[in-house]
Amino acid sequence: MAESALTKETVFQWEGRDRKGSRIKGESPGASPAMVKAMLRKQGITPVTVRKKTQLFGKRKKRIKSGDIAMFSRQMATMMSSGVPLVQSLELISKGNENSSMRELVESIRQEIQGGATLAEALGKHPKYFDELFTNLVDAGERSGALETVLAKIATYKEKTEAIKAKVKKAMYYPTAVICVAIIVTGILLYFVVPEFQSLFQGFGASLPAFTLLVIHLSEFVQHAWWIMVLVMVGGIYGFVQIHRRSRKFRRTIDRLLLQVPIVGDILDKAAVARFARTLATMFSAGVPLVDALDSVGHAAGNILYEEAILQMRDQVATGQSVSLTMQQVALFPSMAVQMVAIGEEAGALDNMCSKVADFYEDEVDNKVDSLSTLLEPMIMVIIGILVGSLVIAMYLPIFKLGSVV
Repeated sequence: MAESALTKETVFQWEGRDRKGSRIKGESPGASPAMVKAMLRKQGITPVTVRKKTQLFGKRKKRIKSGDIAMFSRQMATMMSSGVPLVQSLELISKGNENSSMRELVESIRQEIQGGATLAEALGKHPKYFDELFTNLVDAGERSGALETVLAKIATYKEKTEAIKAKVKKAMYYPTAVICVAIIVTGILLYFVVPEFQSLFQGFGASLPAFTLLVIHLSEFVQHAWWIMVLVMVGGIYGFVQIHRRSRKFRRTIDRLLLQVPIVGDILDKAAVARFARTLATMFSAGVPLVDALDSVGHAAGNILYEEAILQMRDQVATGQSVSLTMQQVALFPSMAVQMVAIGEEAGALDNMCSKVADFYEDEVDNKVDSLSTLLEPMIMVIIGILVGSLVIAMYLPIFKLGSVV
């Protein structure tokens, strides 16, 4: 209910008269014009007109990003550890946030708590921003009486996961950039440059080389059907996104293929292991039972193959098997991670060892991403050089042929 109220509330512009009869105007938020009129009457203002505010070039409302939630977690942890009461902490965070959407979200949580809800219950009413993992950790902290400690762990967890997510996005960005640059450069050459040579070749009166004819035909197709190509690309991207969103089988296939891509697959693999270890360490150290922790870890894996493997591990751990043994049985985790978890279980320090595993593989991801960027920067130049060089050769072959005849 609280989240629907946030989305339905609108700003209305109104004009009216005060108790002295003077004409005044202003802006007020409300769910409907009738509610705004009622609010104005309570203030002693007689409304004349109330209409929804429209902005032709106004600022768009910022959406709430995962980074905003990470920042919120850190702010809550800092204030709670400093002894600031929960409701007052939320009020200070709400007033100091520049993102109006985030400000409204925090204010809604504060109102829920003032109404008697726990923090976990208030967060659970906004599943779009606070997932089951987040609310389970907060609930465990509230039950154990160590909310400020758990909030600090959540803040660290969110910051680490956001950092690893940014690295994975960076790793995926470079291959995408190479493809986009290659398409743009080729399109420009075929649409603008090749036609100039084509008009020159029409006066040669001799047959053109096969490679040159191929490029000319491709250029003619781009000139006359470029809009079809754009529609096909846009439609293909849209269709891919929709199928990926709705079909679990398709997502499983894509995740499996991505893990097999050279370099990029290794980065995604290590990122999944780091995410598993970081999440398990945070959940277990917060006092969440191991089976429940693995359930939350599985749903936060970010890769269907790892999600299914972790949920399989959860079922096996529930029967009494150790975490390290189940990791070995699913045959998805690297041997080093399995051995470190086994050592942590034997020493009774599973959370500390999982944190070390997460640190190690996060550093590995960082190094791999840096290596990928170093490798792909010259590769972009090589690909562009090959494309441009091929088109230049195709256009100059007739000239070379004509020169040899003369």
